[in-house]
Amino acid sequence: MTKIKFGIILGLSAVLITVRTLAQESLEPITPSDEKISVGLAGEQPPDIARFLLARGALNVKMSPDGKHVAFLQSYTGSRQLWMLDVNGGQPRQITFGNGVTFFEWTPSGQRILYGADNDGNEQESYYLVSVDGQSERLVLPAVSGGFRQFGAFSPDGARFAYASTERNGEDFDIYIADLVTGKSRMIFEGKYSFIPHAWSPTAGTLIVTEAVGEDSDNLYLLDVESSVLTTLFKPESMANFSSGWGGGQSFQWTDKGDAFYFSTNHDRDFLALVKYDIDSGALIEIATPDRDVQKINICAERYLTWAENADGMDILKVRDLRRNRMIKTPELPEGIYNLSCASDAPAISIQVSSHTTPGDIYLWDLKSRNVEKIYQSTMAGLDQSRLIKPEALTIPGRDGVMLHGLLYLPDNTPSSEKPPVLFVVHGGPTGESRANWDPVSQFHLAHGIAIFKPNVRGSTGFGRSYLSLDNREKRLDSVRDLIDMLDFLEKDGRVDANRAAVKGGSYGGYMVNAVLGEYPDSFIAGVSLFGVGDWVTGLQVASPALKASDLIEYGDIREQKWIDFYTENSPIRNAGKINVPVLYSHGAMDPRINKAETETMVRALRANGVEAPYILMPDEGHGWRKLSNRLFYFRQEAEFLKKHFYAR
Repeated sequence: MTKIKFGIILGLSAVLITVRTLAQESLEPITPSDEKISVGLAGEQPPDIARFLLARGALNVKMSPDGKHVAFLQSYTGSRQLWMLDVNGGQPRQITFGNGVTFFEWTPSGQRILYGADNDGNEQESYYLVSVDGQSERLVLPAVSGGFRQFGAFSPDGARFAYASTERNGEDFDIYIADLVTGKSRMIFEGKYSFIPHAWSPTAGTLIVTEAVGEDSDNLYLLDVESSVLTTLFKPESMANFSSGWGGGQSFQWTDKGDAFYFSTNHDRDFLALVKYDIDSGALIEIATPDRDVQKINICAERYLTWAENADGMDILKVRDLRRNRMIKTPELPEGIYNLSCASDAPAISIQVSSHTTPGDIYLWDLKSRNVEKIYQSTMAGLDQSRLIKPEALTIPGRDGVMLHGLLYLPDNTPSSEKPPVLFVVHGGPTGESRANWDPVSQFHLAHGIAIFKPNVRGSTGFGRSYLSLDNREKRLDSVRDLIDMLDFLEKDGRVDANRAAVKGGSYGGYMVNAVLGEYPDSFIAGVSLFGVGDWVTGLQVASPALKASDLIEYGDIREQKWIDFYTENSPIRNAGKINVPVLYSHGAMDPRINKAETETMVRALRANGVEAPYILMPDEGHGWRKLSNRLFYFRQEAEFLKKHFYAR
């Protein structure tokens, strides 16, 4: 990617000129040293952060086509590796041992797995092929400098696979077909911004393709693999989502005859519905249309259509027998967030459960016998699960009448005569959603007597398309204001000490921290900003290719002077001089999405005004912390920072 040095196009305001002048000063960032894994004695209260980070579960669980194995990611070694488990019993086996695994997919034969790995979080992946027993492994596609990839799908016979890559120019995602044996690939479609392949039809050389046109919206096409002819299915004038089945399960599911496919969309409606698209007629047939989002769509054994519905941050499992055209009663499962994966050749589905009490247990449901069995249990590192805190879903009125949403976690060890301080934890995205999944760091803070509030400000997913669009472009600061309305609500609610409130966020959440502390300087007593944007002008201009297209609807086209002017005026750096509370900053040196200069800009501005702004730089991390040693180091620093400022008054 072309890197634009910060300060070149920052505008002429006095604040920005000051920041540019300070650009050459040494920041003296804090960097990790060798962090010892010390968890303290069992039974000590409260537990050390290491116990929470060492509580491990299965991630990204995917069932083999024959239903005999489940593969999943696990980070026992400090980086995510691929593990294999026989559904009939036995111990899980680690089958990869290199750089951290970023994704994986079963080949159609079920004999091997294709996976990706990058270097220190730079997101420039190499692709590898590994056998089920882990004893045979080879490189399929080496990493390409400036080449970001997105895996698409295998051909029905497993001989080829489709993927998107920016290797042509480092900016635009084109679509390629690769030979699994030789690794040779050819571009079949030249894209602009972000064209991504999803599912290969079972009977013809056709790929389902989406074109990103917003953070949570896209267009839908069919691409002929041989002729490269692109056929438009849906390209609506008003934005719509056609690919929100991610998060456990494929976005699109073809019928076995290849005459139709299932997916979820909010086209012409507010919430994501489950629909079926008929190839011959072009009809869009509604299957399930609840007043909540449908996601995680799978088809098991060419017969059972499964999906999950998002209800107040928890998943509800649904299954329909397509042959009998009727719903099937689902089993009793622990509440939480579900990752669903089906066997294509057997009536079996794996259900990974993540919740406030478990990082990732795996259940196996035999759809024929209806038997359910837990086949993998998380390791809790000695934590008492009964002491882990379940969130309460809140609906909060904004000052303009918009109903806002959030999750409140209250510690159970606060004396009745006191109110706990509260930490706002703002999700990234911006089109993300705070849900009731496993969050070891928040549970750690709760164990130390700090309440946690996870706001879903306007612009978050999970609450309908109308809510999603309320923060676009000029309305960006409305979502920042939501944090203040939520804080006011919690003060009136009376269960937390709103006078001891801090705000934390990563990525877009890091921007929200920078923004709210400058826009409303007397509301929070401290901030924690992880790899967030300080100046939207430079932030949008050097964004990774995967973000370029989606940024257009959310933020406007930064190539236009109109938006340069708007963000010169409305970026956090503009109000940096108003920030009067300490802020802990951090960034990964290898971050391909948000350049570390965004954080360093804010650090310099705050320090120039005499505001405490410690800065942690992770030399071997990208957009977030993957390595256990780095996570231990950072979150101990964060805990000390919060303790200092929550209890200093």
